[in-house]
This record gives sequence, structure tokens and C-alpha cells, in this order.
Amino acid sequence: MLRVEGLTRRYGDLLALDRVSLEVRPGEIVGLLGANGAGKSTLLRTAAGLQAPDAGSVTVAGVDLARDPREAARRLGYAAEEPSFYDELSADEHLAFVSAVRGLAPEDGRAHARRLLELLELAGRADEPVRRFSHGMCKKLSFAAAVLHEPPVLLCDEALEGFDVAAALAAKQELRRLAAAGCAVLFASHITETVERLCDRAVILHRGRNARTLDRMAWGAPATGLSPLEREFLAVARST
Repeated sequence: MLRVEGLTRRYGDLLALDRVSLEVRPGEIVGLLGANGAGKSTLLRTAAGLQAPDAGSVTVAGVDLARDPREAARRLGYAAEEPSFYDELSADEHLAFVSAVRGLAPEDGRAHARRLLELLELAGRADEPVRRFSHGMCKKLSFAAAVLHEPPVLLCDEALEGFDVAAALAAKQELRRLAAAGCAVLFASHITETVERLCDRAVILHRGRNARTLDRMAWGAPATGLSPLEREFLAVARST
């Protein structure tokens, strides 16, 4: 699970996070909603260990992030809002590097990478340098790298932004599959419709604070899975 307790973070005079606490249980997808500047990316970067909090703690799958950052990082996947890559590496090479860092067996890493590249419609360009990729393609590669090792805790910061419809549907199915296998997913977004259908609970940040936490029943419990429009899209896409 992921547990955040009393997390506080300042940037000079700006209080970006103000004693934020939340929990994501195994098998749960929790949406993190908020306006621009509400603190979503700060929360995820801090929970990923990329910056230290001024106060509070983060526990990742039973490991205290401050006490054992390396082990906590091993149990994490993180899809950043603005991913960065070595531009001369191809998607295949980047995922091979991530696989090695994550300690996957080479055969398993290649198999996982190939499945994800095909799922996200990147397989046809997997041998090209990443510098040739569009923003949306880079976001897809970032998502693939984050889930490659099937971590027990996954942090997604606007992870589906820039995805085409088919890839977004495939990524949401992958998130549901990971959650069904016990992954705890924290999914930050400013798109309420995505959170409404994808997530089990929602946390609303406002001015750096946890303003409200809601479960599905609180917002009318819309059906999980594909929306009617998504089903129509897939019917057309699969008929060609």
C-alpha cells in the first residue's frame, strides 16, 4: 500500500502541500483531483522520492521512504507528467535499461516490454531514437516504463495526457489489471470523467490540502469499464 501522513512541502514562501494525508490500499485505484497548482505533482514527486518533504512521511509497500529510499524506489513505478529520456536511445533500448535497473530477467523484461509496446501502439517505432517521438509517444513510453516491473505501488501524474483514444483505453485496462493483481495506484488528473470511471476513490486537493475524500457511491457510482462512447469507438476501430 501507499501511505502519506502529514506531508508538507514549501517552495520559498509558497506552501505547496499542507499536512496532506492519504492512503491507497492494495488493489485500489485512487484518483487525485485538483486545479493547476493544487499540489498534485508536488505530492507525487515527493511520494516518488524525487524531492524531500519539509514534514511528514511516505510509506511504500511497508517501507519508509526516508529511512530506506532505495528499497522504497524498488517497489514503486512512477509515470511523470513531463517525462525525460536519453534522446539517442530507442524505446526498446530505454525499456531494456529500465528492465535491467529493475532487476528483471532479460527474457522477462523483453517479453513485458514487447507486450506494452504493442498495447500502446509503439511497437512499429520501437527501434527509433526517442528524440523523434511526439509528446504523446513519450508519454506512452513513460507509462510503459513505469509499469514494466509490475510494481506494488504505482504513481501516475497526468499519465494518459496526450494519448490517443485506443492507447488511453488500453492503458486504463492495464491499470485495472495491475490493481486486480494487488497494485496500489495513485492516479493524478485534472479530468474528472477519467477519475469518475477509472477510480475506486477520489481525493480532491485544494491549495495544498486534502479538501475531500470520496468513494464511488458519493459520486453516483457510475459503471466501471468502458463508457458507451468508448464502446462505440472500439466497435468502429475493430471493424476496419
